[in-house]
Order: sequence, then structure tokens, then C-alpha cells
Amino acid sequence: MAIKQDIQTQIRVLTLRRIWNASLLYASYHIARLTKRPVIWGKPFSISAEPTTACNLGCPECPSGLKKFSRPTGKMDPALFATILNELHRDLAYITFYFQGEPYLHPQFTDLVLAATAKNIYSTTSTNAHFLTPEMAKKTVESGLSRLIISIDGTTQEVYEQYRVHGSLDKVIAGTKNIIAAKKALNSSTPHIIFQFLVVKPNEHQIADVHQLAADLGVEEVRLKTAQIYDYENGSDLIPENENYSRYRQQANGKWTIKNRLLNQCWRMWQGCVITWDGKIVPCCFDKDAQHTLGNIAQGFGEVWKSEQYTNFRKAILTGRSEIDICTNCTEGTKVWGESVS
Repeated sequence: MAIKQDIQTQIRVLTLRRIWNASLLYASYHIARLTKRPVIWGKPFSISAEPTTACNLGCPECPSGLKKFSRPTGKMDPALFATILNELHRDLAYITFYFQGEPYLHPQFTDLVLAATAKNIYSTTSTNAHFLTPEMAKKTVESGLSRLIISIDGTTQEVYEQYRVHGSLDKVIAGTKNIIAAKKALNSSTPHIIFQFLVVKPNEHQIADVHQLAADLGVEEVRLKTAQIYDYENGSDLIPENENYSRYRQQANGKWTIKNRLLNQCWRMWQGCVITWDGKIVPCCFDKDAQHTLGNIAQGFGEVWKSEQYTNFRKAILTGRSEIDICTNCTEGTKVWGESVS
């Protein structure tokens, strides 16, 4: 029932203009695939907007957690976000308030969500739930956030902290209870609450347990996600033993390789992009250090979206994707059931 309500929430944002825009993007993408020419019609149907790069945890495969960014830490100015909305909202149906960092460390995070809600845009975010106090949970529900993904990578503290370094499972559970209570108190069907379980070797034995915990708490959905490992060629203590939950497989020579076949195509280059906290426009969520910056929102989004630089990047995707560094560890084709996109 809850998943059905979430689908209905998504449908309600689909104006005729947004449907037409999505159709243009879809058609131009398939024409580009067939012709190997980077034709694109329409504007983004969805974007990721980065509230902040700051994070309170130290997760081992996350540049934000490891504090190893090559770009500065900061938070998005609400005025910058207003500029983004003003230019894109008529065609934009979906906003992910996440790229790197913990969104709730932005002091005006729920104000950003409110601005998107006012434009009838479906919104989602991903959080470690450490800051979901009763007050913040209430503000989240009142903001109109459509979907809340809560990262919970273990059902005991001992297992949870092996990946979520410096994290507290008790705070995650308390935050989850707070958001559920706020929804009930405000008689709201949103946000749709998801437990996201990043499957790694230390926690793969707790998959059944996280489903049970979600049911006990009243969480509406559980999604399993494969872990991205940066130095996967030499193996890692994080790679699950069950290959169904891994992006990688071991070869006869002992080295590891990514499982998916890297095709010269990528829908993400047509349907949307990522906008960093300081306004950089980057192609997708795998470009965590914004090394492939294609422009800045200050130039005007339309100018960047169809610029020569963006066109050349799409052409490279269509003709030689294996030569693009951020593509070589991509999850396309390696999702487990119910896995989230990024």
C-alpha cells in the first residue's frame, strides 16, 4: 500500500509539459544510441542537488567520510537553489537532495525541500538519520519531502559501525521512530521511508534481519545496494562472499573485475545531471570530485546543457565509454533487486 502511495505521489507531479519533456529526452537518447551522434532534446527531467559535502561519519569507501575531497567543503546557498528552480522547474519532475555529505548538516535543508515542494517537484534525500530529532522529523514532514532513504548497514552496533564508522545504530533507530511518529501526528503519507542496506561482507548475514527490523519499526520499504569499491582489482574485505550482492567477481588469476559489460550508452547523460553545492554542473553521481565539470549554473543552465563541452562528453559516452574514468566502476547492469540508483 505504501509503495502504491509513493507511485501516486510521483504521478501527481507529471504535468503535460513534464511528460512531453521526458518524451523528448527519451526519444533523443535512443536516436543518439542508434546514430552515435549526441543529439539531445528537452531539459533535465531529474537532477541531484548537493546540499553539503560535510559529513559526521567516516565510511571507508566515501570521499566525504574519508575527508579526501579534491574540492572544498561547503553548503548550497538557498539563493543558488532558487536560481536552479526558476530555470528548470517547468520541465523538472524529480530532485534528489544528495550527492556527497549528510544533507541534514545543512542548516536550511528543509527550506530547500519546501522550495521544491512549492514547484510541485517530487523530492528525495538520503541520510544517516543521526540528526532526525523529533523537531527535525516534524519539519521534514512539513517540508513535503516525498521520499526519505535511511542508510542502515547493520542491525547490531558491532556490525553497523564496521562500515558506518563513528556512527550510532541507536541514533538511526531513534531517528527512524521520530520520522514515523511525525508522519502519524501530521496524518501525512509522505515521506515514503526506505531502509537502504549497503551489502558488504561484514553485514551480508544480516539481510533477513534488516527486513525484520523494518517491519517491526513500520518502515515501508527495504532496498539492498551493492557497494562501490575503489581499489577493487586487488579485492577488499568489503566485497560480499555472495556474488549476487557484489558488483565484482574474482578471476582465475586472483584479480577482481566489475561484473557488468560496459556499453557505449548511458541514459543518465540525457535524463539529468548533478549540481554541486557551489553550482558546478557535473554529468553524474559517479563524478564525486567533480573532475568532469561541464559548466556552472551561473552561466545559465540552458547554455551549459547544450554546450560544446557537454555535447563532446555525451559523444565520448556513445563512442568510447571505457575510456572515461568515472564510467569504469559504474553500477549499470549490476543492481540487485530493489537497489537504489546511485
